[in-house]
Amino acid sequence: MSITLPQNYRPTEREAFMNPMQQEYFRQKLLRWKGELIDESNQTLQNMQEESLAQPDLADRATAETDRSLELRTRDRFRKLISKIDQAMKSIEEGTYGYCEETGEPISLKRLEARPIATLSVEAQERHERMERTRRDEGAD
Repeated sequence: MSITLPQNYRPTEREAFMNPMQQEYFRQKLLRWKGELIDESNQTLQNMQEESLAQPDLADRATAETDRSLELRTRDRFRKLISKIDQAMKSIEEGTYGYCEETGEPISLKRLEARPIATLSVEAQERHERMERTRRDEGAD
């Protein structure tokens, strides 16, 4: 069942939450984001293959190695994001997309628009972050 979205469609609070149009909207948004990340990763890989670390000047070599390390961290971040995008796509297929993993309540459309891979509502995310901070603070003692 393929759904064609009207041009300039944006989900609104007036619609039924995660109706087929909203699901298709977020599916397309996630696919575009994944495509952009893959394109950027491929460009990074190409740049890294073209650059040579065999530079005679130590300062130039150190700069090149630092740049390479940053590129590798960025690629790893992209890889993790792509994995989360794939998980979000799977949750759309399963009909669970847009619902908080912790409470089962709908995640706000504004939050999903800003972070389409969100799995927790703002409230649940804040609780999670407070607990993490508390654990970190206790571990620092």
